[in-house]
Amino acid sequence: MFRLSLCVLICLMLMSGYRASAETPEWSEVLRPDHPRLFFNADTWPEVRERAEGVEREWYDAQLARVNRLRDEILGDAEGAVTIDAQDYGQDAARAAFVFHMTEEPAYLHLTETLLDASVRLYEERFEERRTVNWYSTSRVHAVMAWDWTRNHLPRERSDELMARLVRNVHNVLTERPMIRREHLGSYRTGFYGVRNLEWFIGVTAFDTGIEPEIVNAWLDSGYTENMRMLEHRREACGDDGGGASPTLGYTLGAYPWSEQNFLYTWLSATGENIAEDWPHAALLSNYVLWNWIAHEDGRPREFGYGDAGHTTNIMNHGQLYTHMGNIRHLYGRAYPEAAALARHIQENLLPEGAQRWSNTWFIYPFLLSDLDRVPDPFMPEDLPLARHFENMGQVFMRSGDGLEDTYLMFACGGILRQHRHYDALHFTLYRRGFLALDSGTRYREDANGEHLANYYAQTVAHNCVLIHQPNEPPARYWGGTVEANHGGQHSQLGSEVVAFETNDDFAYVAGDGTASYLHGNEELGEKVELVTRQMVFVPPNLFVVFDRVTSTDPAYRKEWLLHTAHRPNLPAERETEDGRILGADGARWFTAEHDEGRMLCRTLLPADAQIELVGGPGREFEAAGRNWDIDTGDLSEDALAMMGQWRVEVSPGAERTEDFFLHVIEVGDAEGPEALPLQFPADAPVGELPGVAGLELLEGDDGTGVRMVIDGVTWDVRFATEGDLAGQIRRSGGDLPAIDRALTNEVQPQAGVTATPDGP
Repeated sequence: MFRLSLCVLICLMLMSGYRASAETPEWSEVLRPDHPRLFFNADTWPEVRERAEGVEREWYDAQLARVNRLRDEILGDAEGAVTIDAQDYGQDAARAAFVFHMTEEPAYLHLTETLLDASVRLYEERFEERRTVNWYSTSRVHAVMAWDWTRNHLPRERSDELMARLVRNVHNVLTERPMIRREHLGSYRTGFYGVRNLEWFIGVTAFDTGIEPEIVNAWLDSGYTENMRMLEHRREACGDDGGGASPTLGYTLGAYPWSEQNFLYTWLSATGENIAEDWPHAALLSNYVLWNWIAHEDGRPREFGYGDAGHTTNIMNHGQLYTHMGNIRHLYGRAYPEAAALARHIQENLLPEGAQRWSNTWFIYPFLLSDLDRVPDPFMPEDLPLARHFENMGQVFMRSGDGLEDTYLMFACGGILRQHRHYDALHFTLYRRGFLALDSGTRYREDANGEHLANYYAQTVAHNCVLIHQPNEPPARYWGGTVEANHGGQHSQLGSEVVAFETNDDFAYVAGDGTASYLHGNEELGEKVELVTRQMVFVPPNLFVVFDRVTSTDPAYRKEWLLHTAHRPNLPAERETEDGRILGADGARWFTAEHDEGRMLCRTLLPADAQIELVGGPGREFEAAGRNWDIDTGDLSEDALAMMGQWRVEVSPGAERTEDFFLHVIEVGDAEGPEALPLQFPADAPVGELPGVAGLELLEGDDGTGVRMVIDGVTWDVRFATEGDLAGQIRRSGGDLPAIDRALTNEVQPQAGVTATPDGP
């Protein structure tokens, strides 16, 4: 009954734009009157203590050792009050408070008070200097935890004084204008790990203590409301597939889950009510991890490097994954066992050995996981599809399997999130034993390279998309720097749409319309495009057919089809012009590229008059809008620089037209060995002869255009409509496989949950 009425209340608040007042919210009646309230309480403490003394003894001993070192360094033999230099000891104060609960030794209470006092003084000094404490609120939340856990033990006057100072300090930071630089005030639509989320922790802890009641009551209400908005926002983003508040994995697999987990844990400890099962989207983070996972021989998973990734290694951010997966097992093991069992599989079977450990960021988590082992055995679906569409994240993943020899592709289209997303609708990243088609640019040392981030890395030119150059078109603004010009790219991170998607045992297909992403809305200038679409067919294990329809509003607007590579591509019979441009020979229709142990062969079938140009190398690595947006590379290795993609191939029509079609066949394989793709082309080979696939033929007619591919005696015909709706035909004949002859779908195949069935788990 309470939950229903509370949900109705929250919905009304969200619809009306409600802002909390100083009045006590009605639902506050469910809060415990005693302390502790954060993460554990008097009722759950015995179970927490049991874990610390039992299965998590080693973890507790590590915390105890750290606290003991601080005790010896700071307190020594002192029995009275000790004052130390102001420093942010928030996390250590919480550790000391926890050890005090475990041992009940006064020295640890004394240490907690000393660390709290030093921390609050540091927060006050930073505000007076208009300097940030930290981009994250983590240490300050831990200071609140330390206060909560010692509320019943410190002298009341001293306890009240510490909290009152902390409240006033946070209030000052939140209301200071102009805002303090790098003091993160992001809303629930971000990671929600900045100073604003302190409203909940302070509100729920200091409520009904008489400390700054007007501020505390308002924060209790607004903190709760913002957390509920956060959960609703992330539920919408994840849908029934999984994901997070950003498609950039460094965030979604790093700090972003903290805000959800912390709210669920503290609501439970403060009220006794477990609402985690009302928000199952968080359990499906394990599914998103699985589809972003690229197996690598060194044991450390790679990822696609999407969005604001660092792009120096593309090693998946797995430092927090063991803890995130453990929280899923504990919170969702009973209600959503499949997702929890997959989380356990990731923990125990996929993560590198060195990453199979708890994170120190929130040391309290392992002591809370009483339901950790009350879930099914590790589970890995055996019959995953060739492709998975994460609708709200705006990503489609295709792969031939999940091993070292498999092919992995990520296609970007659709989605509802702008957070750390680039202007990259219809982009794809392709991996097989190396990154063969990748995002270029980097976020490395962003303070020094912010202009690169804003003017190149986030812009369409840095991605495997299509450019349409309109003179004087407005810039597409991005954080980190001032965008000086638009190099033929997109103007909106959102607006693209997946209009068709299908996966089966034989092939996978996706069709995306990116037109809306290219619209800038400048009426005086007029729009530059009428249509930009991409259709892609994956024929496993290693072939992709990519068809783009591009219609500009003016035939003079030059179009460029882009593909970025880690190392210098190889163009047959390339030539250098007097002005330094590197062009393929007239009529040349292919190029190759390598990275690590993989090789890609890309063939251009359309436009019929295509011109191929190679851009990159020293001084041109990140060329756009009339200059090279180079970076301070510091001491980066050659391998790290390659991951930034220092070369791109541009395929352009040879004549001016409003409507152009781009048709490419991309084949991937090994760089060496019996499965190696050709690297060098015979000098006496006729220009236009296509190596690689045994037979390759352009198909044209009244029913559209496409390609015929003959592979080991099996013929594939893939056709695409050149007008009207995005449509096509696929046919397979010959060999021992069943024949296929049907239209490409014009619908989006539903998928849900870990098993990707329409209804999910």
